[in-house]
Amino acid sequence: MLRPLFASIASLALIATAGAQTATPSASPDASPKTSGPAASPHPKIVWNRVHVEAPYIALTFDDGPSAANTPRLLEMLAARKIKATFFVVGRCVQEHPEVLKRTVAEGHEIGNHSWSHPKLSSMSDAAVHAEIKKTHDAVLAAAGVAPKSFRPPYGAFTERQQRWAFQEFGYPTILWTVDPFDWKKPGPKVVAQRILSETKPGAIILVHDIHKQTVDAIPEVLDGLLAKGFKFVTVSELLAMDQPKPKATPAPAPESPAKASASLAESPTLLTCCPER
Repeated sequence: MLRPLFASIASLALIATAGAQTATPSASPDASPKTSGPAASPHPKIVWNRVHVEAPYIALTFDDGPSAANTPRLLEMLAARKIKATFFVVGRCVQEHPEVLKRTVAEGHEIGNHSWSHPKLSSMSDAAVHAEIKKTHDAVLAAAGVAPKSFRPPYGAFTERQQRWAFQEFGYPTILWTVDPFDWKKPGPKVVAQRILSETKPGAIILVHDIHKQTVDAIPEVLDGLLAKGFKFVTVSELLAMDQPKPKATPAPAPESPAKASASLAESPTLLTCCPER
């Protein structure tokens, strides 16, 4: 009598177990709950004017060269302090002074593309823009054996569509700037240096021009002043690689009651004629 009873109990237990397994399916990657955090962007960031960093890193950039008169002197200043910079070169100047570009690369600096003749690209045809960028890309490659790593549009004039195209075609992020001392207006070396020293913050991209003698005259004071403040110089591509997500904003505290607030009070931002001094 007991054996049939035990068999019946075992059968009922198996049925209950199977039912529970049917009611609660095993977890799978598709069935796992979604996280509440923000989704990663499917598109890389391709336009930069500053970088969010957790240390005092900055990028010093020089536009419109190479200049036979000024760039070699600048390279000596950088080498004396073991500082690397990024040079956004104009293709026509590369063609005129390939030996200066070759030296710039040999000394460890980074090269960016700044168009062939410094026009306002945002108002030009697709074919003309392509020619400006491609011709400069090829000139840098021929002169120095390296390709530019990024693109800075003259005057910052570059449409969103052009920015996407430059990234897709050449892998160029578009590099704008954080600090502009307006050195092209030739306010004098002291003014250029003071503007850069007062405006530079961690993650800054500093814009100056190595075709101007006044600018290069200001560089020793700029470099020494920024070093004294604890800044560390890197190339643009190195700075971009340091980018960190911005921290979430801290919620504002709840307003104090009138009585508490009273108690607290009681207690207490043309075309370039190539390379000569402008």
